[in-house]
Amino acid sequence: MSTYNHCVGEQELNQAPELTKAILRQNVTSGTVLLLCPGGIENGGGIGRQMGYFLKEHEKKGSKPAYKIIDTRGPRFLDGSVLYTCLAVGYFVVSLLQVILTRISGRSRLAHINIAGRGSTVRKLVLCMAARCVGMPYLLHVHDYNYAEEYERRSALTRFFMRQTFRTAAKILVLGSREQNALSTLMQLPPGKIAVLHNAVPDPRPVKVMGPPGECRFVFLGYLSERKGLPELLHALGSSPLRGRRWRAVLAGGGPIDEYRRLATELGIAERVEFPGWLDQRGVRAVYEAADVLVLPSHAEGLAMAVLEGLSYGLPVITTPVGAHTEVIDPEVSGLFVPAGDVAALATALVRVNDDLALRVRLGAAARRRFLEKFHVRAYAEQLVRLHESLV
Repeated sequence: MSTYNHCVGEQELNQAPELTKAILRQNVTSGTVLLLCPGGIENGGGIGRQMGYFLKEHEKKGSKPAYKIIDTRGPRFLDGSVLYTCLAVGYFVVSLLQVILTRISGRSRLAHINIAGRGSTVRKLVLCMAARCVGMPYLLHVHDYNYAEEYERRSALTRFFMRQTFRTAAKILVLGSREQNALSTLMQLPPGKIAVLHNAVPDPRPVKVMGPPGECRFVFLGYLSERKGLPELLHALGSSPLRGRRWRAVLAGGGPIDEYRRLATELGIAERVEFPGWLDQRGVRAVYEAADVLVLPSHAEGLAMAVLEGLSYGLPVITTPVGAHTEVIDPEVSGLFVPAGDVAALATALVRVNDDLALRVRLGAAARRRFLEKFHVRAYAEQLVRLHESLV
């Protein structure tokens, strides 16, 4: 059997006896699918969590294909320092060698390459070029919040390489229809080359039931930054409509925590706002279970994992109509939209859910139904595995 453990052509397959054909077909369709993810599962941000959810769901079934995570960047600490740069380069070189060697040895059949803007684009262009050189088909999974903007800001030469990389991909996945339409036009892609695959999360059962009226607990999960709307959220919490009401907030995630803690102090709400920092999966679950409302007032998103996780826990979601959020949230049914950067509108929405338990219950129940209908990772895993098998 080992003599057939190599790439088999159609002519060779047709000339083989029936039993040997079955062995050959198994070897043609077997082989590991490489999942290239910056930071891996633990330090890969939203896409790392998504790939982790996918793999855990796939492992429950114990079916093929097999998967191997390849970290293309390494953990993000001391970002911008010489040490971080050296570490990131080292991870990238190792990932490049893994793609080439696993393909040459016949151990891998497909590369699923997660790509975003900035440094990720440069790394992935090189990796895709290496994959083409060794005959490795690859799938591009775009998880940037505005990759069309990333394309436009690049030089003419880089845009040329980006177009070539996208056109020679076996398939392209994006998070929403807006990005699908924009990239199809910019990259001049043929029909059917690019498809939407919404993010999805596991079912966190049992889901917490809303308690009696009292102190409302708001939660934010994400990188603490201006893009995620942290300044607006803190100013809304510190505004006069919220000052006389009972509430607490947990703002969880990495970033310049001390900077935002000082802002909370200046606004007079430091005692009511908690900054636990980056949380592991157990910590994230504990925060969601204790929460009453998820708030994510981002200026730009692809499709935030926190929004989907809020739906899965049956929490009312207050967010902005950016990225693919409009394909997820039905306003006034499963959540509330506020304009990005609008502190007054955000404060009004916070007051509404703080004061109205019936509204929280109604929005939370609809959010939970929406998750079960559309954003359960079980369906996501089945769809992605079918796609990988078709490309292999």
